[in-house]
Amino acid sequence: MQILYFAWVREKIGRAGDDIALPPGVTDIAGLMRHLAALSPGHAAAFANPTAIRAAINQDFARPEDAVTNGDEVAFFPPVTGG
Repeated sequence: MQILYFAWVREKIGRAGDDIALPPGVTDIAGLMRHLAALSPGHAAAFANPTAIRAAINQDFARPEDAVTNGDEVAFFPPVTGG
């Protein structure tokens, strides 16, 4: 699974992404965020407030309960506002 990080999520983690195998028991975006938060202090800081992060699965916006699989590309980014 390819994980991509954007904006301040990327800054806190210190890199643009990770390639991981989806661990057993992780089946949705919320579970993936919990797993990623345990990878490093930077990941923990980035995912400390899950409601402040948006996700996309294969370039489609995703909700915390949306399913993920090993073949997915998942992106994490802050909410986007316009003006």
